[in-house]
Amino acid sequence: MARSWRFAPHDAGLIGRLARELGCSPLLAVVLAARGYPCGNEARAFLKSDLRDLHEPSLLAGVNEAAGRIVDAIRAGRRITIYGDYDVDGVTATSILWHCIRLAGGSVDYYIPSRLEEGYGLNCEAIRTLHEEDPQRLVVTVDCGIASVEEAALAAELGLELIVTDHHNFAAELPPATVLVHPRLPGEEYPFADLCGAGVAFKLAWAIGQQLGDGAKASPQMREFLISAVGLAALGTVADVVPLHGENRILVSYGLQVLQRPQGPGLEALKKIAGLADKARLSAEDIAFGLSPRINAAGRLGQARLAVELLTTDSPQRANGLADYVDQLNKSRQTVERRIFREARELVEENSDWLDRPALVLAHPEWHPGVIGIVASRVAEHFERPAVLIAMNQQEGLGQGSGRSFADFDLHAGLTACADHLVSFGGHRAAAGLRVRQERIDALREALTAFASQQTHSTARSAELKVDAEISLADLSAQAVHELERLGPFGARNPRPTFAASGVRLVEQPQKMGGGDRHLSLRIRQSGPVFRAVAFGKADWADDIAAVQGPLSLCFEAQINSFRGYERVELRLIDWQPETAPAPAVRRARQTSG
Repeated sequence: MARSWRFAPHDAGLIGRLARELGCSPLLAVVLAARGYPCGNEARAFLKSDLRDLHEPSLLAGVNEAAGRIVDAIRAGRRITIYGDYDVDGVTATSILWHCIRLAGGSVDYYIPSRLEEGYGLNCEAIRTLHEEDPQRLVVTVDCGIASVEEAALAAELGLELIVTDHHNFAAELPPATVLVHPRLPGEEYPFADLCGAGVAFKLAWAIGQQLGDGAKASPQMREFLISAVGLAALGTVADVVPLHGENRILVSYGLQVLQRPQGPGLEALKKIAGLADKARLSAEDIAFGLSPRINAAGRLGQARLAVELLTTDSPQRANGLADYVDQLNKSRQTVERRIFREARELVEENSDWLDRPALVLAHPEWHPGVIGIVASRVAEHFERPAVLIAMNQQEGLGQGSGRSFADFDLHAGLTACADHLVSFGGHRAAAGLRVRQERIDALREALTAFASQQTHSTARSAELKVDAEISLADLSAQAVHELERLGPFGARNPRPTFAASGVRLVEQPQKMGGGDRHLSLRIRQSGPVFRAVAFGKADWADDIAAVQGPLSLCFEAQINSFRGYERVELRLIDWQPETAPAPAVRRARQTSG
């Protein structure tokens, strides 16, 4: 599907002034201007990520009361159980709170539900089991619970003290828990609404440290822990794909520095097995593609407790064994994922009319429910529309589904509109989980398609490729590309800079590379040096590009490839067009932006 390129508006005089004020390259200045930072003071504020700019935890609704109850339970010697989600956000949030309570001398354990057997969030059977084992225990949820109205009511009925900390969307009725901690509670105005579960858990740990200290400051030992916990918060923040601005940007920026230093046995073993132990500088992409998939694999394949143990163990030997195990789970997950993605594409191809629909709902009896979320993301990206994948249990007639959004489509709102066809659902704008009866899948598909069809204009606009600037390849010196890293950490709502270049010609025929020849490599020149461009998963572009008789326009990210001490600038190709092809939308956007 052809995508239009939308160029950011530019003012050459403004960009020159901004480069002088900041003492930076025009390349960095043009991206800052494109992203809404037209003057030096605003740009400096964006580039600065200071831990001291984090908001006081007391501003977060419910956090002081929750911290007080946890401190009281620690002092009374009561058992505290952390009830966490099975994804990276939930695992890191659980680990943050576990370390905090353990450091404070509390009696603490954790409960992570099985994705395959129990599903997402609180469940009544678990509530009953926890109560039967110890009616006096305090249960604290992390990264789940805000939609668990029935389960919280059961806890209240049993007399089980329950604190819910979460960041997901909630229904019209809030759960009747003892305390709710959430950055977007109705009637409250926390200054930053986009914290993930680990971010909320970090704020709670901070508040616990304050209350165990002098009321305003934590003890030196607790402060040292809280600084180290920023690394875990960064891990959860990147993995949960929340917007990297505001507090999230600070947590990830500082957390990457923390993760660079020696950590506990678990994180060190994880860094080593991911090939990151000796890396000079960690990036958000190292978390996204190196650390978090291995943690996630444990939860996806029903072993999330082991991921928490990995991040909390004091034993280097145990940490090495667990890191190796989650690495093997991740390799198994990748194999299953490739098969499901292939089958999902075949389903769409067999039902060609689905390609005319603005959303996809796909179901299969042999899909693994722990992996479909990752595949849903790949399907959404491949077909450029929201996608819901459902793993059917034919014996029970019940499907467990996972959906991912595309562009700015609000998936949670879409499922809310389809609620009559669902057994349950939960999540947020970009990702959601659901359960649906087999006989209701067709109705769900029709209802989600109808809702999405009303959003097609805004979704199509947001699916445009947003280009920060059209540049000459000669602008891409190693120094200038290095300087672009100041814009990081990169992730949701703060992507790597996207550039375009025209008049580009092939130096040699396109080459396929990688396992199964899935990727594409080009050697190109504009007017100066030769550059290498790589497009991952786009080997199917090779023949079309080779057939072009003339120059190309390329859309790409610039990056540094380091090998044996030698650095060179490479392009990560995002899209391309033959220069001879009409591109009125592109040209019009460029002209009106000048």
